[in-house]
Amino acid sequence: MAREELLASMSSTEALDFLSRMIRFQSYSGTAGEGELARFMVDAMKGIGLEAFVQPVEGVRVNAIGRWRGTGGGRSLMFNGHLDTNPVTEGWTVDPLGGVYDERFVYGIGVSNMKASDAAAFCAVKTLVERGIRLRGDVVLTFVVGELQGGVGTVAAIEEGIRADYFINGEPTDLAGLTLHAGAFGWAIELTGATRHMSKREEAVDALAAAAALVPRINAMGWSGAASGEHALVNRAHVGVVRAGLSREMHEWRPPQVADFARLLGTARYSPSQSEASVIADLRRLLDELERERPGLKAGLALIDAGRRPTMLPFEVAKTARIVDVVSRAYRAVRGEAQRVGAIAPYCFYGSDASHLLHRAGMEGVVCGAGGRYNTMPDERVDVADYLDAIKIYMLAMLEIAERPE
Repeated sequence: MAREELLASMSSTEALDFLSRMIRFQSYSGTAGEGELARFMVDAMKGIGLEAFVQPVEGVRVNAIGRWRGTGGGRSLMFNGHLDTNPVTEGWTVDPLGGVYDERFVYGIGVSNMKASDAAAFCAVKTLVERGIRLRGDVVLTFVVGELQGGVGTVAAIEEGIRADYFINGEPTDLAGLTLHAGAFGWAIELTGATRHMSKREEAVDALAAAAALVPRINAMGWSGAASGEHALVNRAHVGVVRAGLSREMHEWRPPQVADFARLLGTARYSPSQSEASVIADLRRLLDELERERPGLKAGLALIDAGRRPTMLPFEVAKTARIVDVVSRAYRAVRGEAQRVGAIAPYCFYGSDASHLLHRAGMEGVVCGAGGRYNTMPDERVDVADYLDAIKIYMLAMLEIAERPE
């Protein structure tokens, strides 16, 4: 069967229905729903003849791992994606767990991040299997949990020896080819001042005022040491939590007193030519400057969750790498236009399991997935066209990397 016939044979209805079923699992990160969806994926993979199993991660958490074994002599390709999702927030106008879709969109919590790409990888394999296609190399499907906790699921898979020659990570990029994304880590800043009653606030060292002044300065930061303009592009800092009050206990019942303690929690994004240590040094210099500006203020800085969860280092693959070329040509074949490739915002600010597959497993890969523009927002959704095209792009990538026998 010619490639054009294979692509045309993909059932859009079956693909949309499968994704809809995945969305109905409430697979919030760290909840029982993760495991329920993982077992559903294992059953689905077994149902089309793949070798598939549930892999323990930590506690009751499990991954869903599948292998479509080739005839031998070909290169192997892994699809990697997480099953865990963020929780539903306020503002939804459709059922976030209803698996609703129409002509334009598929809606649901986690559909963009990243059940659409997971379903696309499965449906791509399913289409080829059901058409009687055999490949020389193996195709490995890793549907993991705990990406939102630093990638504990993918790390567990790597530690079990699950590997392939190449990988495609399906984090949402609106089908762009992401060849560089930032490393990510969290930090905490604690500001200690000196309280006075508001009647004498001129004598106080106001930790709350210092925190308020610090937030925009941190959010505007870049980091020293970027080796190129593209590396500097993925630099970003963000303050996500600020609390202030009286003492470390954050007493809030006495607002007439000037707050003498504040805590800021945030995240940093940095490039392969930088490091956690260099970013921390840059933040420390800013805090030293703040202390000089506000005599009596003391500013402490520490990493969040240091040593308790995997660190997502920066990911980078050459734009000339084979897997990048294969996916880009597949994109052109499906869409008739060139794929955007590189460190593309906003996707380049993600952390992803591509980091672990590169640094821990030594694999060459690219990040390319459906969804992105409506990610992490009420009425999260994915364009139907993007989802269905992702299936076709993944099919073509398999056919080239794993190769059909002569």
